[in-house]
Amino acid sequence: MKRAAGFVAVALVAGSALVGMAGAASGDKVPYWASIAAREAIMRTGPGPNYPAIWKYTRPGLPVKVVARHEHWRRVVEQDGTEGWMNGILLSEDRTGVVTAEAAPMRDAPDAAARIRWRAERGVIGKVAHCADGWCEFEVTGRTGYIEIAKLWGVDSGETVN
Repeated sequence: MKRAAGFVAVALVAGSALVGMAGAASGDKVPYWASIAAREAIMRTGPGPNYPAIWKYTRPGLPVKVVARHEHWRRVVEQDGTEGWMNGILLSEDRTGVVTAEAAPMRDAPDAAARIRWRAERGVIGKVAHCADGWCEFEVTGRTGYIEIAKLWGVDSGETVN
């Protein structure tokens, strides 16, 4: 990120909301998955409001991986590998995923031979539920289907989500 005349450039990521506002916690275990809950969430270089901002997110529902905790601050990693600190109140424990494939089929059942109900394009965010054996139930604006975990960011390979 570049500094110009003492100001920190802040990148905007636009999108639509899929989850509501909530605080994040998830006990003391790290890493864990969370999602951005706030309409605007600032990522900072350190765990406090006095650290410089590096990103401003305006895409609620975006999944992030929490890799460290410091008081009420969370060190998060996002899809492109960007790391920084967010106040935990800006995060939700709601599980979401973002499609990483060009077009990912959303199927009737967790099976590559099952009928395709919908196709989700790269960058689409949806709610993740019932993941097992390489598949997750994925819901985008009321449309539900099963999608391969390998085509999502927000779920670990081999992870089971209830």
